[in-house]
Amino acid sequence: MYNSNKTKRGHAIALFSGGLDSSLAILLILKQNIEVTALTFLTNFGCDITDKSSCGSDPYPMAEKFGFNVKLVHLGDKFINIVKSPKYGYGKNMNPCIDCRVLMLREAKEFMRMVGADFIITGEVVGQRPMSQMRNTLRMIEKVCDLDGYLVRPLSAKLLTESIAEKNGLLNRNLLENISGRSRKRQMELAREFGLEDYPSPAGGCLLTDIGYSNRLRDLLAHNDNIDFNDLNLLRVGRHFRLDSKTKLIIGRHEEDNDKIEQYAKPDQTLLEALGTGSPVAILIGPENGDMLERAASITARYSDSKHLPEVEVTCTNPTDGRKINIRPCLPEEAEKYLIK
Repeated sequence: MYNSNKTKRGHAIALFSGGLDSSLAILLILKQNIEVTALTFLTNFGCDITDKSSCGSDPYPMAEKFGFNVKLVHLGDKFINIVKSPKYGYGKNMNPCIDCRVLMLREAKEFMRMVGADFIITGEVVGQRPMSQMRNTLRMIEKVCDLDGYLVRPLSAKLLTESIAEKNGLLNRNLLENISGRSRKRQMELAREFGLEDYPSPAGGCLLTDIGYSNRLRDLLAHNDNIDFNDLNLLRVGRHFRLDSKTKLIIGRHEEDNDKIEQYAKPDQTLLEALGTGSPVAILIGPENGDMLERAASITARYSDSKHLPEVEVTCTNPTDGRKINIRPCLPEEAEKYLIK
């Protein structure tokens, strides 16, 4: 049995988002004098430690306060592949919740074996999420991941089959919880008892649950065989317009968007901006031709401060060319036809 801290009775690996439930799961295990190493998983879909959401909070302040270790694990292409083709299907939008949980638990299982830890914990609550946290689904996930007896859900443990750690006395089942359903009353009580004050709202942080983001992602997957991290990063930025099957336009909504568009632009892509007036930065993605460039310039002009003028000068730049187009700003209903909502 691995135990880097010889005063501890055992070692648990935690799936830790930084949200309230996963935080409480860790605290319930620490209370039983078990060492915890928390794995915080990162993806390109909103689970980012800079996000103020329940699946993407900075895990380090809590780890320092309560005394456990955190390791960051980026799922990279593994996660992109399950988003493209989830074995267990999507939730309401593009969220492959069951496949996501299976992937994270398999990663955690490998880490558990590598360091010789005793079991894995999660912050899951029976009946809290309709797709991934119903009792039968929780059991199915445990079997698929080959974690029979090694997966502990401290917030609902008394409602579930006794784990190996409970059977062998490593965990006291009476000190675990029997929470079920969507109410968070008991979690709030536990937070006060543990002195846990700073935690994010339970609202979902995964962008794949957002309808607008999901529609942009569906469009990207439908029109691009090979996507990269720049393509995914741009999904979080600006307004997206599908001009034709090969061409897309992204227009910044504010200065932060403009900066990110310039940051993520590839060398062969064209940037558009109406200089000399308040204007967004736009990026044209796809093979450039005269018609598409003029259409993109017209939509860009529509979102500039000069949109009411009969003609606006839009600068279009790429590594091999720089030109100015005098163009009529398109009408709102014209832009609307191309907008990915």
